[in-house]
Amino acid sequence: LQFVEFGGGLVQPGGSLRLACVAAGFTLDDKAIGWFRQAPGKEREALSCNDNESTTYGDSVKGRFTVSRDNDKHTAYLEMSSLTPEDTAVYYCIGSVKYSRYVCEDILRGEADYRGQGTQVTVSS
Repeated sequence: LQFVEFGGGLVQPGGSLRLACVAAGFTLDDKAIGWFRQAPGKEREALSCNDNESTTYGDSVKGRFTVSRDNDKHTAYLEMSSLTPEDTAVYYCIGSVKYSRYVCEDILRGEADYRGQGTQVTVSS
């Protein structure tokens, strides 16, 4: 494990939550970072990929989720809003060195050099 995720928890429907992905002992300056989630009994879902220049979002989270990063703090963020019970899942981040402008294509397939163990998000009233 090379990332540690923080910020998960229980939130009511319609609420918001911010997750953090902290790099353990390495910089994010040259990394592309992706966010994924996996709910029980469902396949892993790619949510986003940011390569320091642009961000790609999955259709299910466009307009509701926003990614950002603070490279000085070695941390990437996932801001989630308008949450529904369907957003309940384990959320985790993955990343790789940005070796080309196509790195997000690999990351969105789940192929990456660094990953975390995830943080649980539960949306329920």
